[in-house]
Amino acid sequence: MRDLMLIALYALLGAGAAGLLGAAALRILRQRSVAVSLAVVAAVAVSAMLAGTLAVAWAMFLSSHDLAVVTMVVAMAAVVSLATALLLGRQVVRRCRELVGAARSFGEEGTFTAPLLPAPAEFVALSRELALTSERLAVSRERERALESSRRELVAWISHDLRTPLAGLRAMSEALEDGVAADPARYHRQMRTEVDRLNSMVGDLFELSRIHAGALVLSPTRMSLYDLVGDALAGADALAREHGVRLAGENVAPLPVEVDGKEMTRVLSNLLVNAIRHTPADGTVAIAAERRADSVVVSVTDACGGIPEEDLPRVFDTGWRGTPARTPPSGAGLGLAIVRGIVEAHAGRADVRNVSGGCRFELTLPVPVG
Repeated sequence: MRDLMLIALYALLGAGAAGLLGAAALRILRQRSVAVSLAVVAAVAVSAMLAGTLAVAWAMFLSSHDLAVVTMVVAMAAVVSLATALLLGRQVVRRCRELVGAARSFGEEGTFTAPLLPAPAEFVALSRELALTSERLAVSRERERALESSRRELVAWISHDLRTPLAGLRAMSEALEDGVAADPARYHRQMRTEVDRLNSMVGDLFELSRIHAGALVLSPTRMSLYDLVGDALAGADALAREHGVRLAGENVAPLPVEVDGKEMTRVLSNLLVNAIRHTPADGTVAIAAERRADSVVVSVTDACGGIPEEDLPRVFDTGWRGTPARTPPSGAGLGLAIVRGIVEAHAGRADVRNVSGGCRFELTLPVPVG
């Protein structure tokens, strides 16, 4: 037993010395190619075996012939190990270069194409992650292009919608100033109407800017959806009468929701106003609410005749108005964008789909806990 312990000790000392030298070599060469590191690792393994063998042979006083045989065997193993390490290193370096080229192409062209040659599992996993990142970036770029397009459209439409009432206000003020207005009272009423329109537009822009900046602060309270819808219907009743549109809200269940009453009333008012303006006279705008699984769904259905299928994904985009030549009363295309922003701030979702004779806007809100 004592002899085995001495043999183990001598082998450990010899192999440990080779290992320390190998660790120092790896530290010095840590910035070199991985092929060099693999060759060093193979050399350390063989050197450790050779050093341990020589130490044990010296301690056991082996004959020179036996020592030469052992040394030759270890040397052959060293040659094979180094050759294998260099071959593996070349393969790894080649795969690394292919991956670097694909990554460089990713940075220049924005799309990542994984190398086709077989590669180690780690490189395959890295390629897969880069491919997923490429897909996410492509989706992000597409979303950014859509947002930029919406911003350009918004600026163009807002400029047009602001210029029209401002030009009218200027003309009416000059007529009043020159004393050529046949009916000053009518001019004053018209100026008040235009000022209200401008004030509403500026308010919508301010609300939308708060939503996009993440500065919309909610004060949620538990309330009945029946009361919330009732307030929105009362506020839209005058506009509905003016357009000859019937409002229907009998199918609203008294479901509890936890929302900011002021902001959610604005959401429902925007939907009702939008529905009324696009529903022909003698048409009906219906609002309903129901419980679905773990959410509450509020829907507003109009009789607008439907929205083209290709336009449905853009309905809630900032500045979208369906056609570029809507008349000024249809607004600046901010109402539905505000609807989506406020609903999403409540951890909800806004959707739209066509139904028979019109379209239905649905607001999905989470059910309050407790």
